[in-house]
Amino acid sequence: MASATLSAEVRNDRGKGVARKLRAAGRVPGVVYGHGREPQSLSLVARDLDKLLSSIAAGSTVIELTLGRATTKTLIREIQRHPFKKQVLHIDFMELVAGEKVIVDIPLVFVGIPEGVRLSGALLEQIVHSIEVNVDPSNIPNHIDVDVTNLAMGHSLHVRDLVLPEGLEVLTDEDTTICAVIAPRAVLEETPAAEGDAAAAVGEPELIRKAKDEDEGEK
Repeated sequence: MASATLSAEVRNDRGKGVARKLRAAGRVPGVVYGHGREPQSLSLVARDLDKLLSSIAAGSTVIELTLGRATTKTLIREIQRHPFKKQVLHIDFMELVAGEKVIVDIPLVFVGIPEGVRLSGALLEQIVHSIEVNVDPSNIPNHIDVDVTNLAMGHSLHVRDLVLPEGLEVLTDEDTTICAVIAPRAVLEETPAAEGDAAAAVGEPELIRKAKDEDEGEK
């Protein structure tokens, strides 16, 4: 189970104006909820949160959230970001309780070089990068390895082929294709036109399309 720590402050004031002031002060508004508790508003240091998010799988890492003198185990349930900036606008945490299963997305890590790539010059197409599972918080794996070493060209792996740790109830359809080894796209080379063809092509006009300007509005 992957875990990390993070500190937050409880706040009682709410509203868009308050959220804007927090962001201007280098903080991120958030909330923690779950296990019958009333949703509790929080604020976190933006720098600390950004550093944490850059180093974890946010959807499957247990966050030990410190609120004053108390610490509670949580999962990140939602991250709201600015439409075109990297800035986190708001974050939601869900409190965890041992014995109460949660639904999380577990990342897939592809291991090895497929036989089809080594021997036939094929390509490995990674189609699915995570699967949804129902699991006890104490058994959440950091990731699931997908061994592709013996995958020949034209062959594929599905969710049903995964070797999974105990305690995971997979919710993703077992027939979902995870990856496939496919033939490389053929490279088409232009051959010089014959003299007669060149003469016939002289009168053909060049088609020029005027690019449309796109106005990009800020959300």
